[in-house]
Amino acid sequence: MIASVRGTVTATGPDHAVVEVGGVGLAVHCAPGTLADLRVGQPAWLATSLVVREDSLTLYGFADDDAKQLFELLQTASGVGPRLAQAVLAVHTPDAVRKAIANADTAALTRVPGIGKKGAERLVLELRDRIGPVPVGADGAAGVTGGAWPEQVRQALVGLGWTAGQADQAVAAVAETVDGPPPPVPVLLKQAIRLLGRTR
Repeated sequence: MIASVRGTVTATGPDHAVVEVGGVGLAVHCAPGTLADLRVGQPAWLATSLVVREDSLTLYGFADDDAKQLFELLQTASGVGPRLAQAVLAVHTPDAVRKAIANADTAALTRVPGIGKKGAERLVLELRDRIGPVPVGADGAAGVTGGAWPEQVRQALVGLGWTAGQADQAVAAVAETVDGPPPPVPVLLKQAIRLLGRTR
């Protein structure tokens, strides 16, 4: 496994860069944002993920380990290969991807070429519990509250005995009523329980 490469950039293309390491030129596939920071003739360091196929060995490069780890996690979802995982990171930052999945923001995910509504829903369903902590947004504390409450309410509902699907529906319904900074999680949870009480 080639976890990272450090060397001199000898060439760049629309979707890759060649990094010379110990006299060997490695072709590393990168998203446009990563390529934009590389300069021919200059030293570079890239976190890398080696994708092995029967007929190929392809090295994908990232500006940091966070993007690399998310790239590898995305591929554990059904129907997501390395090219689509890289497309996600070409459109969104790792933080934005985590927020979109944690908040079931399928609209953000469908902005990625190759991901339709069903694909976005599948990403949320399969990765939501494994996406890790949702980071603080540029809006400071509001980003924590806004990004964290749907998952907290969802987990609480599942813990109380509702199915994940019922919890998702209730969280989505509650989210529609939130305008501006959300109320405390216990208030939102009570609201969700009231909604689910009607459907039982």
